[in-house]
Amino acid sequence: MISFDYKPQGVCARNIHLDLSDDGNKVMGVEFTGGCDGNLKAISKLVEGAPADRVIEVLAGNTCGMKKTSCADQLTRAIEAARTEIA
Repeated sequence: MISFDYKPQGVCARNIHLDLSDDGNKVMGVEFTGGCDGNLKAISKLVEGAPADRVIEVLAGNTCGMKKTSCADQLTRAIEAARTEIA
């Protein structure tokens, strides 16, 4: 399993801790620090065990209010950054 910490930009969450399968193809776990606690716990539960490509497909580009990004969108960026590191 690969563990990765990502500092999100432009959102309330201060950190995203991400665990991916060894090949980077499956999200094993996600933990947000800061942000909307209930919503982020729900996102974490929903993506656990999901294919990384599917998480990116569904959540990339989601916005929060007037912001151009969201914690969900930042999660997709964290997945992509983690995969870049293991490539």
